[in-house]
Amino acid sequence: MNKKYLDLVAQKYDSEEKVITEIINLEAILNLPKGTEHFVSDLHGEYQAFQHVLRNGSGRVKEKIRDLFNGSIYEREIDELATLVYYPEEKLKLIKSRFDNVQDLGDWYKVTIERMIKLVSYASSKYTRSKLRKALPEQFAYVIEELLYKTEDAANKEEYYTKIVQQIISLNQADKLISGLAYSTQRLVVDHLHVVGDIYDRGPEPDKIMEALINYHSVDIQWGNHDALWIGAFAGSKVCLANIIRICARYDNLDIIEDVYGINLRPLLNLAEKYYQDNPAFQPKVHSDKKTSERERLQITKIHQAIAMIQFKLESPIIKRRPNFNMSERLLLEQVDFDNQEITLQGGTYPLENTCFATVDPEQPDRLLEEEQQVIDKLLFSIQHSEKLARHMKFLMKKGSLYLKYNGNLLIHGCIPLNENEEMEEMEIEGETYGGRDLLDIFEHYLRHAFSHPEETDDLATDMVWYLWTGEYSSLFGKRAMTTFERYFIEDKSTHKEVKNPYYYVRENEATCREILKEFDLDPDQGHIINGHTPVKEIEGETPIKANGKMIVIDGGFSKAYQSKTGIAGYTLLYNSYGMQLVAHTHFHSRKDVLENGTDVLSVKRLVDKELERKTVRETNVGRELYEELSILNQLREYRYMN
Repeated sequence: MNKKYLDLVAQKYDSEEKVITEIINLEAILNLPKGTEHFVSDLHGEYQAFQHVLRNGSGRVKEKIRDLFNGSIYEREIDELATLVYYPEEKLKLIKSRFDNVQDLGDWYKVTIERMIKLVSYASSKYTRSKLRKALPEQFAYVIEELLYKTEDAANKEEYYTKIVQQIISLNQADKLISGLAYSTQRLVVDHLHVVGDIYDRGPEPDKIMEALINYHSVDIQWGNHDALWIGAFAGSKVCLANIIRICARYDNLDIIEDVYGINLRPLLNLAEKYYQDNPAFQPKVHSDKKTSERERLQITKIHQAIAMIQFKLESPIIKRRPNFNMSERLLLEQVDFDNQEITLQGGTYPLENTCFATVDPEQPDRLLEEEQQVIDKLLFSIQHSEKLARHMKFLMKKGSLYLKYNGNLLIHGCIPLNENEEMEEMEIEGETYGGRDLLDIFEHYLRHAFSHPEETDDLATDMVWYLWTGEYSSLFGKRAMTTFERYFIEDKSTHKEVKNPYYYVRENEATCREILKEFDLDPDQGHIINGHTPVKEIEGETPIKANGKMIVIDGGFSKAYQSKTGIAGYTLLYNSYGMQLVAHTHFHSRKDVLENGTDVLSVKRLVDKELERKTVRETNVGRELYEELSILNQLREYRYMN
């Protein structure tokens, strides 16, 4: 190893004793049980449901409580303690309102603090003291550690421990301590979180999800097609920008654009008011928990039409300058007979309904009006100068990737594009042909380039981000064509169908999944592919566990828009040292319901894979990093202290 590098490392470990101590520490950590991984997918802005799943660790919190206190406390006490861990501040207010005198409340505090200390101790049993210390609330770390390491034969210090708790209560610090212990428990039951794509679109609060992830102790993200769309908009793609505004209008979520990220929509509204009227095809979806006035509904409908037409116009130049995208049949505005209001598609002619072509020049249908050009330019400037959006997109880039190999498993939001012969589909880019893992790598290369050069708005990298949203060889889209235009304007539903990549049929086959794992240099005997993107219709009998357990699909419908089709409210996956469990969730009604009634959103747990031998840190990605550190330390010891 480079001696200059070893000299730099020696500045931290400036004695042989320090080197040896760290070697002993790392070798010991390698033999601890692997931490619990938590997998979620397709959150689609549903922050309330997501944060509940995050707080309860997909049932891990209640599971720990039940294991620890089994038979010693009642079921209602288990529910109450679990809810106290999920929402400590709110639950404390409810509980305290039940007590009429200070003495009874003090007794409850003593019992609850003791139980919470036991729970933190139990939840941290497979971690080092150093890792536990980082999970404790800083202001109470010393006190908690004293209580945590209280032994059964602590007769000599019994009054000492009793006095600590009494003082906490008398100094009005009990609520803060209990809340701190609750958040420590949440952190300890899950070691690492994987978000397998699609944080954005459809739901109302993707920004709050992003804030929660930024503040989470350990997380990675595999970009979904909707995430890539937002990245593309920030990176300078006007067509991606038009798409995110159109989707927000469709789902009545324009306040995300305007209020949350500070994007001024007034120029777009002025354009929409000038050229568009009410139109049933463009009316926003109705939210059961949101009231929209008739005036607001009409404004959104007009904005929806205006931005949709800008989007359709912006797509054409990309398709024309990128013949390798193989999308010429999507030049739909050029196939419209504006006089007869009909379109010819794949040999068939269809009447058009609910049209909104007021800004379209039949001679040059993809030409933006000067007003439209000014609007999209202003929107792009505004979105690229949103500080909050910049912070969120930078975090997505820092923690994100198109796929991830983690602890022997392949995490990917969409698909590995395959052809009808179950072979890796290939795409030509800049004279080179890419397929399989190489194709995903080149997609990610272009996405990162576009993000790093937001001033380049019509280059190949920026166009490629849009292709990831809608292209037939995109690993994020996974269909032959996106039929947005047809769904707006053509009644015949046969034209709406989006043909899926063969991957989505052949992933049922174990042999196919094993070949994909090999493509990514993963062990097909031990590894799994963990997918999101396509909601599993459990209501129709579809199973999320496919290919003899090699494929696990965890998009079960976090998004309320899908729950009527899936019959559930999302899947999550847990992977601890004993194996994998899939968790199906019921609909999350409200935090109030959980607080007052102790209800939870867990439905069914299914064993996916059981480890024959308990997995240790040694066998994980973290273990490989520790081995590298050990190698450096051993070389440092030999270089500096053994010669």
